[in-house]
Amino acid sequence: MKKITILLASLALSSMLCAQEGVLTRTIPSVDIKTLTGEKFNTSDIDNAGKPIVISFFALWCKPCLRELTAIADVYQDWQDETGVKLVAISIDDARSTPNVAPTVNGNGWEYEFYCDPNGDFKRAMGVNMIPHVFILDANKNVVYQHTSYAEGGENELYEVIKKVAVGESVK
Repeated sequence: MKKITILLASLALSSMLCAQEGVLTRTIPSVDIKTLTGEKFNTSDIDNAGKPIVISFFALWCKPCLRELTAIADVYQDWQDETGVKLVAISIDDARSTPNVAPTVNGNGWEYEFYCDPNGDFKRAMGVNMIPHVFILDANKNVVYQHTSYAEGGENELYEVIKKVAVGESVK
């Protein structure tokens, strides 16, 4: 009986480890979301010609999310010049708050691609439970890195990962 318990525990642990590994090598799912003007957009169309892509899930009520997007905005042009990275921001605000996303984006002068996921379909498909939640995709649009939360200076760590991805280095 003890051997069976140990075997089952080992199997459960190894399947969890494999699942974690799979999380870091999956591609983004195909889900319909909306542009800031309300048009349908499929996430499979997110592309950057073989260069890194950052997908950032945020909400207007999330202060750390807004701080992170603002901090990245200060250095985004440099990031693009050096690595070709593209940032795609996904608002998970509900249908009542979605009309406030575009004015917030424009008011802050953020020059990323913005989309809205008011039903949370893309959020659920990507396994997002906490925001801000950032994913980095490689040249083949595989998720190679992710993190949640934001603290001042966190954008510097993010950029170090982006630089590795841009030259094809592993980030594991």
